Amino acid sequence: MSLRTSLKKVLPPISVTEQEALDAGDVWLEASIYRGKPDMQALRNVPKAKLSADEQAFVDGPLKQLIDMIDDYSLQNETHIPQHMIDFMGKNKFFALIIPKAFGGLEFSPYANSTIVSMIATKSCAIAVTVMVPNSLGPGELLMHYGTKEQQEHWLPKLAVGQDIPCFALTGPDAGSDAGAIPDAGIVTKGEWEGQEVIGLTVSWDKRYITLAPIATVLGLAFKVFDPEGLLGGEKELGITCALIPKSHPGVELGNRHDPMGMRFYNGTTRGNNVFIPMDFIIGGQKNIGRGWQMLVSCLGAGRGISLPALGTATAQAAYKAATEYSFVREQFGVPIGRFEGIQEKLADMAGKTFLLEASRELTTEGLGLGLKPSVVTAIAKYHMTELGRDVLTQAMDVQAGKAIQGGPQNTLGNAYKAQPIAITVEGANILTRNLMIFGQGAMRCHPFLKDLVDLIHSNDKKANSAFNSMLASTVGYSVKNAFRSLFKSYLPMVRGTSSKLAEVRPYEKRLNKLSSNLATLADLALLVLAGDLKKAELLSARLGDMISYSYMAMAAIRYYELKVSDAQRAEAKPYFEYAIQWSLQQAEEALSGFVANFPNTPVRGLMRLLTKTYSNSNKAISDDLRRELAEASMNNCQFKNQITNLVQVTPGDGHDINYQAFIAKHTVMPILRTIQKSLRKNPVNPTLNFNELVAELQKRGDLNQTEVDAVLDYNEKRRIAVRVDEYDFDLNLIEDGAEVPMEHKPAA
Repeated sequence: MSLRTSLKKVLPPISVTEQEALDAGDVWLEASIYRGKPDMQALRNVPKAKLSADEQAFVDGPLKQLIDMIDDYSLQNETHIPQHMIDFMGKNKFFALIIPKAFGGLEFSPYANSTIVSMIATKSCAIAVTVMVPNSLGPGELLMHYGTKEQQEHWLPKLAVGQDIPCFALTGPDAGSDAGAIPDAGIVTKGEWEGQEVIGLTVSWDKRYITLAPIATVLGLAFKVFDPEGLLGGEKELGITCALIPKSHPGVELGNRHDPMGMRFYNGTTRGNNVFIPMDFIIGGQKNIGRGWQMLVSCLGAGRGISLPALGTATAQAAYKAATEYSFVREQFGVPIGRFEGIQEKLADMAGKTFLLEASRELTTEGLGLGLKPSVVTAIAKYHMTELGRDVLTQAMDVQAGKAIQGGPQNTLGNAYKAQPIAITVEGANILTRNLMIFGQGAMRCHPFLKDLVDLIHSNDKKANSAFNSMLASTVGYSVKNAFRSLFKSYLPMVRGTSSKLAEVRPYEKRLNKLSSNLATLADLALLVLAGDLKKAELLSARLGDMISYSYMAMAAIRYYELKVSDAQRAEAKPYFEYAIQWSLQQAEEALSGFVANFPNTPVRGLMRLLTKTYSNSNKAISDDLRRELAEASMNNCQFKNQITNLVQVTPGDGHDINYQAFIAKHTVMPILRTIQKSLRKNPVNPTLNFNELVAELQKRGDLNQTEVDAVLDYNEKRRIAVRVDEYDFDLNLIEDGAEVPMEHKPAA
């Protein structure tokens, strides 16, 4: 019995849905990370994304108008999104960002798509999701890539102008992450359509969590097709199929809603029982029966890298901006709270992660702009960017404390805090994405031989043995080279290599090269020893996935710092970059240490320690000095900080505007405030006086002139508004600032 035959008996077979997922999408920079040699030249050669003239005009025009229309506080207290807003979005083609111009769409780049969704998300999650879904995985994209000419010409122009609203239904009560288990079925049969008997499908389905379903006019539907009577040939089970069904079609049920965390975007159910549809409803026609899962995972490889990462980035930018401005304006014990080291620790972490998110967002959308659909990179972006967004937001809530938990129009964090968990549940639940997808797909797609080896193991070809033996020899040679590379780069820093022109980047690039070489040999040894069992060892495979992920994000940080930061802003950006890349590399090193420490085979674990120089779980930590430096930088009103919070859209009078006005006012009057402090130390005044009276007393003494008094009183009024929270009467009616507080409604004694 050959080695290949023996392996065939012990290795678990790959299911059809797993195989299609593995075959879908492209490989990109992540392949070089996995193979131990990060391709920094390819990273630096990726064309820099920027908005085209048409895209910029859309941002300056319809997008700005939409954002000015949004009152998220009012929206969250209503039952529905106002119809005039939905009409505005349809008329101005917000639902057609990705539809080709030939069909009436805008045909914007992935970078523009991400930027538009992000900007809306800083204002309202509900509106962002409403725009996001038609421009992500759904009928529009499926039609563009797989629809017949007739389907494209019929549906895409209507979708482009909002005449039709799409939704796509995959998830049901019995199948979520395991999409291959969907029970929804279509039976090939004969039925009447437009007065004639035709071959079609009788479809029954029960779906939930479907965004836009309650207002959709056209339903994209995934189901399994069965042909028990053999009307289409010999096979009985034909596989997952996608169809497009008008809401008006007899038997289609759309309209019931879910309530996702109180967010007012439309999400709900769709059902149907024995609904007859003609073959023309199948996306791409009858020839695409059974290709549905392949179509979905291929499209998901792009959309997953845009929409939810955009939400994560927007959440972080808005939260970081709000927290830093509040930390500078809010004082306790006579100093801004941002000067306390406990707060500084959080501000620095938020700053570094916000930098990392924007760098990753731009790099990922730039890759998609090349026409690639890198399934591993987009899984990395979806998981890590939604989690980092949630992390930054949680820390901002901690910093703002009481202000953050009181609802009202001035609260810039509360609705985002309620909405953030939604992002981790869709397009692949985050736990699944980290533990199964990133390394699982990464190993099969990025390893130069593994996928072909597995295919040969399960092959029934007579020549498979010889082909397998030849490829196995190549694999062994590849693994030996990886082991020696890891050994040398672990113990000999001078061979790690760097090509950066910036001295401050070179040590990190070398550290990245060492990590990547370690990853390659750890993956080889794990696959050799555990083989198919590595698929079940999720705690181990997740750590290898983390090494890939954080290395990719470190590459994004390097690219952003080298290519997106001007020379004039280099000093401002340096602490942000250093925190972001140190944090990324530290996370990857902790994953490496955890993997080695928990590897179940003792002799191999010892070999891993030798090859990676991993003799303890201690790793380089971010210094307190860097934390303090970055926290101070975060409270400055500088150009670079504005650059990495560029997605936050401020409307006059909203919570962001209130915070920012107080922030810049305080920076303006800082010399005057120092004069006041100096004067009070020399000659104190009555401590019972309020601030306005104190300033008047100092003016009377000649310590302040009228211009200084006007400036500092203007700041104090803006500060007062910024640090307050919204107030309601006893019946929870919002009290406008400055209004008399009615006291007639009091609780019983």
